[in-house]
Amino acid sequence: MSVRLGERLGGGVGESVRRVDGIPKVKGEFAYGGDLWHDDMLFGHTLRSPHPRARIRSIDVSQALGGPGVHALLLAEDVPGRRTYGLEFADQPVLAWDEVQYVGQPVAVVAAETPELARRAVGRIAVDYEVLQPVTDMEEALSPHAPKLREWGNVLRHVRIVHGDPDAEADVWVEGYYETGMQDQAALGLEAGLAVPAEDGGVDLFVSTQWLHVDRKQIAPCLGLPEEKVRLSLAGVGGAFGSREDLHMQIHACMLALHTGRPIRITYDRAESFLAHVHRHPSRIWMRTGANRDGRLVNVRARVVVDGGAFASSSTAVIGNASTFAAGPYEVPNALIEGTAVYTNNPPCGAMRGFGAPQVCFAHEAQMDKLAKTLSIDPIELRLLNAVRTGSVLPTGQVIRGSAPVRELIERARDIPMPTPERTGLREPVTYPGGAGNVSRGESLKRGVGFAVGYKNVAYSEGFDDFHEARVTLSAGPDGPMAEVHSAGVECGQGLSTVMVQAARTELSIDDVRLHLADTEVDSAGSTSASRQTLMGSGAVQLAARAARDELFSRARAAGHVGELSIEDGMIRSDGAAVGEVIDFLKEPVVATRVFRHRTTTAMDHRGQGDVHVMFSFCAQRAVVEVDEDLGLVRVVQVASAMDPGRSINPQGVQGQSEGGTAMGLGLAVMEEIQVTDGIIGNASFTDYLIPTILDMPPVVTEIVEAPEPDVPYGVKGAGENATIVATAAIVSALRHATGRELNRVPVRPDDLVGLVPPVTTSGPPPPPDVPGPEPMPTFFGQDEVQADISPTGEGRI
Repeated sequence: MSVRLGERLGGGVGESVRRVDGIPKVKGEFAYGGDLWHDDMLFGHTLRSPHPRARIRSIDVSQALGGPGVHALLLAEDVPGRRTYGLEFADQPVLAWDEVQYVGQPVAVVAAETPELARRAVGRIAVDYEVLQPVTDMEEALSPHAPKLREWGNVLRHVRIVHGDPDAEADVWVEGYYETGMQDQAALGLEAGLAVPAEDGGVDLFVSTQWLHVDRKQIAPCLGLPEEKVRLSLAGVGGAFGSREDLHMQIHACMLALHTGRPIRITYDRAESFLAHVHRHPSRIWMRTGANRDGRLVNVRARVVVDGGAFASSSTAVIGNASTFAAGPYEVPNALIEGTAVYTNNPPCGAMRGFGAPQVCFAHEAQMDKLAKTLSIDPIELRLLNAVRTGSVLPTGQVIRGSAPVRELIERARDIPMPTPERTGLREPVTYPGGAGNVSRGESLKRGVGFAVGYKNVAYSEGFDDFHEARVTLSAGPDGPMAEVHSAGVECGQGLSTVMVQAARTELSIDDVRLHLADTEVDSAGSTSASRQTLMGSGAVQLAARAARDELFSRARAAGHVGELSIEDGMIRSDGAAVGEVIDFLKEPVVATRVFRHRTTTAMDHRGQGDVHVMFSFCAQRAVVEVDEDLGLVRVVQVASAMDPGRSINPQGVQGQSEGGTAMGLGLAVMEEIQVTDGIIGNASFTDYLIPTILDMPPVVTEIVEAPEPDVPYGVKGAGENATIVATAAIVSALRHATGRELNRVPVRPDDLVGLVPPVTTSGPPPPPDVPGPEPMPTFFGQDEVQADISPTGEGRI
């Protein structure tokens, strides 16, 4: 199936072009997952556990099966193949059969004639549970007295990075304890898909996801089918931010479709969506930072614990990322960093924009502010003094080979003009902290300025075999030559479709470029995550387009045309002279398929050393805030953002990522948190889970610093995550400056900003048992190392 997105707009790499999917989305003509329809379809619904941990004694389905319009009711015993799946390894049941591990875990699925009939049938299923004591605290999970949630215990992965001499002394030490709450991706599009049984005994699945091929790799074994009989096509994705990396309704819909012989659509509502997808890991971080009196860093000691929830998801990779970035984008000759991801009976956590980096950025930037204050050094100058550059050695021993314009980013963010102060008495009520609901008029306002720097890997790490395949077809179109790009790369709102079209236009000098529907008819494009698709997608299209162009030139040479061939304005030219129209050489289409792979990486050794990451992208931000100390209300006045995309394929797209990423970081800073009490989510709605609106967003002034990455297509990196990573730290830094409060937990609540200033603490609560604290630093669990990969399959990634 070929779909034409957008209009002929022209524009290649480096130009701010209109999104190719923008017009159908604005006009309401774009089909999202929730819009899928089949005239013969049934509707699926899921029964979910009400308990964080319980044993299933029995399930009575007799009342549900007799309900009107019910066509199927499936339990774990009805799973036709393997009964578990997982993104990193298969530890998650398709349907629970003996024990449930979190509130919301699927227990049964129903297919009925209408959504309401399916919901009623689910309500008539009677499950007899024996409630068990859950583990709902990440530190409790590390206690030897805690129930073991896995046969090996509750530690999912432990990372230990030893760099230089961790015992090296410094002139000045600062300590801190930091916490981050559980954040939701809050994608406006809900999980949805349509499964259609096929005549060959297989199934066709149209689904909102981030990685078609890894979905199929998990789905097929559970259905007892070979992968070629499970065909996936991308349905419109209304945002993802990591929440669509894990499976949601895919296996359930396919099982019901194969069982009933009819198409099945499953669409979650908002409350079920909160239960059905992973969230950002809550974290607890202990950090000790040492420096010489001139401000140069000497040593960083850090301990990071994240709550992975009930199942592995991508927690092994998240804690790997968090650990490698815990020291910040600074030259640190000595470090000891330990990171642990644990199982609990809380909702599963996994991929979310930033992937472990926002949590540690919040901590290491607070440490830099503390250090600057202790040394009486300007905090921006301290960051300039210690910033990494090309050739710097990271705590993993990896040398930064590519571009690292950190100093320029800091300077550019610093030099953006400050916002003009509001004139008292002339302000619109909506401009006060809290908006028009603020009962004061500025009597207790304080302004603060904060700064933060952060960084993130581009593409997967630790030796993962990452690639993107693309096919480019040149043919004669109705109005001249046209190119079609076929890739399984997922467009989930970030602009990949536009990037691939721009790459094809650049290489072929053809304006008419069309996109094939993303599906599994071509090989994998990898996930739309890890800030990788601009690099990987443009790289694959570049290779395929150049191969197609070379074949076109071969045809021209076979016709007797020699010299230096090129394409311009639909013409093939030899040494600048036109020799014929491109379409003259397209009596048969030209088809080229190519695979792009990035630089190789390595797993960490027993000391956490290795060339762990492909490349790095950096960001610096300055935040200006107003705080009403009487009411505890906050207004972010401005964010100055300096972005490092390598080279901008679409500068307007980079600016959009800066603004959107800042919004997500602002949410974590002052309002967004999933409230989990005893394993139960208490605010599973957009009424109670608050995300920034247009009234909460400040002007985001973006500077793009282009420092092309060497030896990669177009010099690109990635720009999707860095603003989110840095914004939380910058905004809370500004709140500290305004109030003088420590503010070591996000999101910052109004109660944290009112009343007497509490005494400053440096270490927070004591670390969990056998976890390194500031002094001394014993080895975790008394071992020299814990295997980084403890998965049954031996597979893992970052």
